[in-house]
Amino acid sequence: MTTTMIPAASPASPAARPKRAKAGGTKIWRYIVVRLLLIIPTVFILVSMVFFLMRLTGDPITAALGGRLSAAQLQERIHAAGYDRPILIQYVEYLAKLVRGDFGTTISDNHTVLSVLTTYGGATLELAFYALIVAFIVGIPLGMLAAYFRDKWPDAILRVFAILSYATPVFFAGLLLKLVFSVWLGVLPVAGRASTSVELDIQFLPHPTGIYLIDAFQTGNLADVGDVLQHAILPGIALGLLTAGVFLRLVRTNVIGTLSADYVDAARSRGVSEFRLVRKHAYKPALIPIITVIGLQIALLLGGAVLTETTFEWKGLGFMLAHYLQARDFVAVQGIVVLLAVIVAVTNFIVDIIAAIIDPRVRY
Repeated sequence: MTTTMIPAASPASPAARPKRAKAGGTKIWRYIVVRLLLIIPTVFILVSMVFFLMRLTGDPITAALGGRLSAAQLQERIHAAGYDRPILIQYVEYLAKLVRGDFGTTISDNHTVLSVLTTYGGATLELAFYALIVAFIVGIPLGMLAAYFRDKWPDAILRVFAILSYATPVFFAGLLLKLVFSVWLGVLPVAGRASTSVELDIQFLPHPTGIYLIDAFQTGNLADVGDVLQHAILPGIALGLLTAGVFLRLVRTNVIGTLSADYVDAARSRGVSEFRLVRKHAYKPALIPIITVIGLQIALLLGGAVLTETTFEWKGLGFMLAHYLQARDFVAVQGIVVLLAVIVAVTNFIVDIIAAIIDPRVRY
């Protein structure tokens, strides 16, 4: 009587695949949970730093209204706002208000900080979106081109361009763009987010989003859409070039590294052209580092938005932050900085998850 031996499932057999897939799925979910939990201490530390740094200047009432009110009036306002209590009590109460979504009330114009954030936040996000589009359109193709012409004169020119685009102050680039395209050539608007007539059309919408491109589509008038895009070109380029230089250098470095891989050498030996190697084999692997640094670039874009919005009178959070800094309204400044910090933390979380899905090595 012969006994038939059933071979154990090999790692590559169908019986082993579900276990491996389950293990991979468990790891990605564990990674997501860990990264999500890390947002809490990150935001807590940022909020605490902003609170105590703002308090180093003294109480916000004196900072904003000192010299315009009498000593008795100042003391009355300080006591009513609770700024004469111990700093730790103020800190705990501030955290409790943040949890409820209460960012406080501005001192200079008596608006709730939350209303300022919701009114002007869409403009900043819209500008950051335009800047990222410019960075992708400029940085990625030029990075591939620099890798294709490695160590030749086009590569040298593109590397210099990358350094200049990153090192040039945003406000200086904005002023140059305005001088050339608005003053000399007269082909693009000099400032603002839209023409006055378009802004009136948007204001009469039943549910405006604050993002003018979406609102312009809601009006149903393509001329409004074109007007909004015209106003977005110069500020989008000024801010986008800041990140385009980073993308250019990243793509160049990673494409060159991929072109030296064994499978690319094998394709090259079969007579595949260098341009096709760059376009087909080295393009996608070079995009993974771009995805991983987008979170950091969002922080850079939000920081550059302050100068860009001020230069182009683009009324977003950066423009309002500069306004409230001049007014020494540190309650408003504190609320805006906290929101920007939360946006950066959440963006980094999303980017990390996308990178982990694309490249499993990130999870380990």
